Amino acid sequence: MDVRLTRAGNRAVGLAMMMLVSAVIGSVVVAAAKSPAKPAMPSPSAAAPVTPTKTPLPTKYVVLTFDDGPDVEYTPKVLDILAQYGAKATFFEIGQNVRKHPELTKRVHESGHSVQNHTWTHADLRPLSATAFRQQVMSTDQAIRAQIGSTPGCLRPPYGGVNPTVRQRARALGKDLVVWTVDSRDWTKPGTTAIVQRVLKNVHSGSVILMHDGGGNRAQTVAALPTILKTLKAQGYGFRVLTC
Repeated sequence: MDVRLTRAGNRAVGLAMMMLVSAVIGSVVVAAAKSPAKPAMPSPSAAAPVTPTKTPLPTKYVVLTFDDGPDVEYTPKVLDILAQYGAKATFFEIGQNVRKHPELTKRVHESGHSVQNHTWTHADLRPLSATAFRQQVMSTDQAIRAQIGSTPGCLRPPYGGVNPTVRQRARALGKDLVVWTVDSRDWTKPGTTAIVQRVLKNVHSGSVILMHDGGGNRAQTVAALPTILKTLKAQGYGFRVLTC
């Protein structure tokens, strides 16, 4: 049977279709509004810069110093013991010994120790002429600089020999004079026990301790060093080096 809608019927059907479409659209809009929004992806941020940390200097400390090297027999032994106990030291070196054993000066420096000037021949600076004074210091500077790449700022006058002229001449060459506050007198070869006692009896925070890695037989110094380092560490001391 052929069914035909009247004009009124067509209007009714059209109205129904419009209402149906509107309902569907409304449902979609409501559903979208109820759906949780996706979290915004955080934008990649630049990595925070890494600040290198420095090991703080110990507040309770001593300064270990060794004179008259480098020596082919004793300097390596001293370096090995210092490494064993994690201690750093300052080596006041004789220029002519640096010339003989440049590889030892380089090893001292590369092991994290300080290399400083102790004149060319261990000469007493007090009676020297201005020219001789300058030669003793500058020649040693040159020999050390060739091995470590920098010029020593500290000068230890042999025998602790200081007077106004030595001070003035050292200052003119840009040097700080450094002597000591605790003398082990190891160069007298008093025995291992005496060396240990002289250091430990007189030490306090900030002490500059004098020992030797060259200039003669330093077997007693080498033998005394482990006990000195072990005791100082047990007493809470750290170790600083001199750079001037």
